[in-house]
Amino acid sequence: MKNIAVLASGRGTNLQAIIENTENGTLKANLVCVISDREDAKALERARQHNVKAIYLDPGPKKTWLIPEIEEKYVQTLKDHNVDLICLAGFMRIIKKPLLDAFAGKIINIHPSLLPSFPGLDVQKKAIDWGVKFSGCTVHFVDDTVDGGPIIVQAAVPILDDDTPEKLAERILKEEWRIYTEAINLVLSGKYRIEGRRVIKTG
Repeated sequence: MKNIAVLASGRGTNLQAIIENTENGTLKANLVCVISDREDAKALERARQHNVKAIYLDPGPKKTWLIPEIEEKYVQTLKDHNVDLICLAGFMRIIKKPLLDAFAGKIINIHPSLLPSFPGLDVQKKAIDWGVKFSGCTVHFVDDTVDGGPIIVQAAVPILDDDTPEKLAERILKEEWRIYTEAINLVLSGKYRIEGRRVIKTG
């Protein structure tokens, strides 16, 4: 089986699903490490509870991205663990050139909206305020845009008339747990091709 790493900044709910699915065999991968830019991230605690290597790497002086020298440390740590695929799970940093070059086509992210609608932050509130009838979640390849890489898997979630951002987020999260494993398995299998922006299954 191939090796995956998770980069997370927060509570690690998607990480928890990844851990459980590797343990029960639904996700056919070895989770070799979890890396966070926050020393107190709940994600690191979740990793330790399941005997997964938990690593804090100082993110440096910038709030939303890693300066090149810092990002190179992330690259080296991932290479040291022979990582085949990087899975972002609430990692609150924009990925830049060092990681994109070192792991071209091998970084994926999950986002709690139906991209290209509502990239960025506060997406459930934006969806409700906009009046759309469906939201959902998207797993996509990471490129040099924000939430803009080719889409691997999506799941739709209806927006109810009495929804709040919190209630909507909770329902979307359950779909995130499901489709992230589906997307990871697909990418690791190699049974896909990318045509323009389209990710097409081949097996």
